[in-house]
Amino acid sequence: MNWGVWGNNLSTLEMANLIETGLSLGINAFDHADIYGDYTTETAFGKAYAQTKIAREELFLISKCGIQCPSDFNPILLNYYSYSKSYIINQVERSLLNLKTDYLDLLLLHRPSPLMQGDEINSAIDQLKAEGKIKNYGVSNFTPSQIDLIQETTPILFNQIECSLTHYQPMFDDTLDHMINKNIQTMAWAPLGNYFKEKDEAQQRIENALKPLLKKYDADEDELILAWLMRHPAAIHPVIGTTKVERIKKSLRAVDIVLDEIDWFSLLVASQGHRMP
Repeated sequence: MNWGVWGNNLSTLEMANLIETGLSLGINAFDHADIYGDYTTETAFGKAYAQTKIAREELFLISKCGIQCPSDFNPILLNYYSYSKSYIINQVERSLLNLKTDYLDLLLLHRPSPLMQGDEINSAIDQLKAEGKIKNYGVSNFTPSQIDLIQETTPILFNQIECSLTHYQPMFDDTLDHMINKNIQTMAWAPLGNYFKEKDEAQQRIENALKPLLKKYDADEDELILAWLMRHPAAIHPVIGTTKVERIKKSLRAVDIVLDEIDWFSLLVASQGHRMP
C-alpha cells in the first residue's frame, strides 16, 4: 500500500530494486489490494516486476478485492463492498493483468459485507481455483462467525487482521483462538500498532517497559514489538509497511528474538495499563 501514490510513490526503478532487495533478504511475499493507490499500485508494481529477471515462482503475490472505492477508474459516489461472483472474478482477472502474472498465490476478501453470501463467494473461488488463477484463498478483517458463515464448501486458509502490541484485542475476543482451532494462518497488518505514531500514556508505559529489554535482547524497539507479536501461538506473520531497506532488515532480525514469558507479559501489561487478573 505504501509503495504507490498512497505512500512513498516509488518510481518504477525504485520498485524493481525493492522487489529484488526483498528477495535477496529472503522476503518473497508482496501484499496488494486492487484499490491501493486508487487502483494504480498493482499496475505500477507489475511494470516494475516486468523489468526484473525474477522468475514468477520465486514470488508469493497476494491481492485483495471486495471494497469499491470512488476514483477516476471507478466513478462511484461512496465506498461500499461487493462480493458477487462476477465482481470477484472480474477483479481477480484485472489484478492478474495489472501485476503481469497468470495467477495469485493468495486472494483475500478485503472486508466483510453484511450482504455477502457464501454460495456466491464459494462459486467464484471454486471457478478461479479450477482455472488456475488463484492458488489459495482467505479473508481480511473477518470475525470468527463471518468466516464460518462463508466457508461452507471452500476452506479459508488465511485471515489478515489488525493485531499488534497496541491492538491486542484479537488475542482475547476469540479471533486468534478460532484461527488456531481452524488451522487458519494469521497475517497482521499494522504490526507495530500506533507505538511510533502516538505519544500518549500507553505509549509511555510501553516505552518504559521496553527500556530494560533493549539491552537484554540487543534489539531496538521495533524489533521487540514485532518479536512480541510473533511469540503468540498463532504464528502470526507481520505485514510490514515500510519501504526502507534498513527497516526491512531490522524487521527480519525480529524473527530470531524469542521473548521470555515474563518479558512478553510485561509489555502486554504496559499496553493494557493494568496488571493481569
